[in-house]
Amino acid sequence: MTFRRDLSQQPKSETERAEILANPGFGNYFTDHTAVVDYSVDAQGEGSWHDARIEPYGPIALDPSAAVLHYGQEIFEGLKAYRHADGSVWTFRPEANAARLNTSARRLALPELPASVFLDALRELVSVDAAWVPTGDGEALYLRPFMIATEPFLGVRPAREVSFRVIASPAGNYFGGELHPVSIWLSEHYARAGRGGTGEAKCGGNYAASLAAQLEAEAQGCQQVLFLDQFNDNAVDELGGMNVFFVFKDGRIVTPELNGNILHGVTRSSVLEIAKERGLHAEERKITLQEWKDSVADGSLAEVFACGTAAVITPIGELKTSTGSIVTPAAEGEPHWKAIRAELLGIQTGTVEDTRCWLTRLV
Repeated sequence: MTFRRDLSQQPKSETERAEILANPGFGNYFTDHTAVVDYSVDAQGEGSWHDARIEPYGPIALDPSAAVLHYGQEIFEGLKAYRHADGSVWTFRPEANAARLNTSARRLALPELPASVFLDALRELVSVDAAWVPTGDGEALYLRPFMIATEPFLGVRPAREVSFRVIASPAGNYFGGELHPVSIWLSEHYARAGRGGTGEAKCGGNYAASLAAQLEAEAQGCQQVLFLDQFNDNAVDELGGMNVFFVFKDGRIVTPELNGNILHGVTRSSVLEIAKERGLHAEERKITLQEWKDSVADGSLAEVFACGTAAVITPIGELKTSTGSIVTPAAEGEPHWKAIRAELLGIQTGTVEDTRCWLTRLV
């Protein structure tokens, strides 16, 4: 798809951009432009994507009755663009993000977007705002594609006007600079998603549903919250925004099976593949809170870590609950999570050979 360009007349100066890139944080600053593609249904009931463009970053004009504001028809994705040593810019497994966007679209009754248009939008935006890609250790340009229902109406039905957009934000390390094990809080009163719900869709409502529990976690001094399936033996589902893994001393690596409640994480699937090639026996299955407790008690558990696009891989040091804590044992030698993280980041940043063809060049 051809994108017309309406470039900003007031982009950030080199000095302003340099000040931001010196300490970008996460999600605090945004590049000068956004990619946009509109969708509408004609009088004959035929829908199409059209008017692809790059325009200045700024507020979106919405009618107060726009469907996204009333019925939550909204989905999004998250991926990163990395600067390689030769100055080129690459992203990691964008086809998987495009496929997941369409999985979410089907669940939220939004139109599917051709993968080629998804990739074109990324390339167009990053090519215009390439100077915003940071080069610091662990830093990248975070890309946020999203789709919202823009049709003004109050009837309960799928919207016939939709906007797909991509914004970009220079990003540092999600949990700060030096990587330390994080503490997580067990949510005993809230659920992120349920059977038949939107758990495997990446929609804003799932994250909104996790925020009350996240506030509880922060009040307990924790960085993330863990959700269980109360109706399935208190099986571990996922964190508020990350998948979770368990490594056992006998060489097994276990992550909860995809059961409709859990997001199909791109990093999750990449970790599984790397772990298998590193000689670990990967299992996707139900793992309960009781098994977690028992494996710590009998000494069989070696590591617990979380993974996602924003934080990549983060070790979990402790699960806090209302009745006590489950503490991850001290590592014996170099932990597997650290080696997997190094390989994953190496592929993304171009310092490790991409033998699986996971990278796509943007600029």
